[in-house]
Amino acid sequence: MSKSISNNFERHVVLVSPEVHWNTGNIGRTCLGANAFLHLIKPLGFSLESKQVKRAGLDYWPKVKLSVWDNFADFKNKIKPLKEEVVLFTKNGDKPFWSMPSSERLFLIFGSETKGLPRSILSMYKDATYHIPISDEIRCLNLSTVAGIALYESLRIL
Repeated sequence: MSKSISNNFERHVVLVSPEVHWNTGNIGRTCLGANAFLHLIKPLGFSLESKQVKRAGLDYWPKVKLSVWDNFADFKNKIKPLKEEVVLFTKNGDKPFWSMPSSERLFLIFGSETKGLPRSILSMYKDATYHIPISDEIRCLNLSTVAGIALYESLRIL
């Protein structure tokens, strides 16, 4: 028997210029499972109409709480996340992911698969950078893996 996720929180996964359709599809499915919102910041490296995105999200894709933004400024101006509600994930983040804030509303922000987060966003939230520790054997984790780890950790610490 599966346990249901509470609605007493608000989680937002924000992908800035994602490039790989199957990562976005997988993240959308994870967001749906965690009752989280998915925000995509253009440019996207694929079409949301692509079969691959829909295949990765399976038949769940139409149910994903999805917003697509022309740029980060539009997202920020409309949604108005508070500084203490923002968590940036980057390979060189200052703090480990398990120390992210415990907040009822939280924005987990990830950069593209090859470029990461732009300096402009990193400088806006320079005290909110987090990383997921990995061994020296690999360069990085897959974006959909990182998003899943971060999203579910953010629920655990509520």
